[in-house]
Amino acid sequence: MATIHDDELAAHIAEKAGRALLELRYTMGLDDPKALGAEGDRRSNEVIMAVLGEARPDDAVLSEEGDDGSGRPERAGAARVWIIDPLDGTREYSEGRDDFAVHVGLAVDGRPMVGAVALPGEDLVLVTGARRSRERSLAPRPDGPMRIVVSRTRPPVEAERVAARLGAELVPMGSAGAKTAAVLRGSVDAYVHSGGQYEWDSAAPVAVAHAYGAFATRLDGSVLLYNQPDPWLPDLLVCRPELSGDILDALVP
Repeated sequence: MATIHDDELAAHIAEKAGRALLELRYTMGLDDPKALGAEGDRRSNEVIMAVLGEARPDDAVLSEEGDDGSGRPERAGAARVWIIDPLDGTREYSEGRDDFAVHVGLAVDGRPMVGAVALPGEDLVLVTGARRSRERSLAPRPDGPMRIVVSRTRPPVEAERVAARLGAELVPMGSAGAKTAAVLRGSVDAYVHSGGQYEWDSAAPVAVAHAYGAFATRLDGSVLLYNQPDPWLPDLLVCRPELSGDILDALVP
């Protein structure tokens, strides 16, 4: 395991954690969504940290669920930091939906270089590197109006502005990983988010988006940087590159 390439390792971890989440949901059922979500977060993080502890003991980790305290280096100033979201889309997972994800990303000197986004409910992993998922580049865009994927519960004002200016449709969906995957798979054209995220919400999706040839930045067009002292990273744009200019222009108030 210590000699496995980072991309392969990310995919292996995301797949393994995803299987654990599906098994847990089958065992616990959906009667207590709060308990299922909490145990899913804990169980997936445990799986991820165990594999990383064996395969990359000298790398730092930033996880939504926190590190396990097992003598890892501090992430401040670390060149290599794994950025983990063990269960992105806890609400969707707890409701029995498929639009939840596992994010396993690696930032090198602050740049999202490696990533795997597992969609366990669809038995699919999108990953950087030589071994990608079934789609190896952006899927062709279908005819029709632009489609922008947004949060199921709180569509951002910015996305509504873009939709109004460009005649686009808004498509509600759960996890940030599932939304990014929808762009890469061609079912939507863009993912516009504002109002709150952390580094673990976007690190792996952005790495995969770059690998697939998508455009991914902050809403003002600036570069996404990771392993910052404050992991708050509140906004994100992922879209087809040919639409990036129009969308960025439409985002200007």
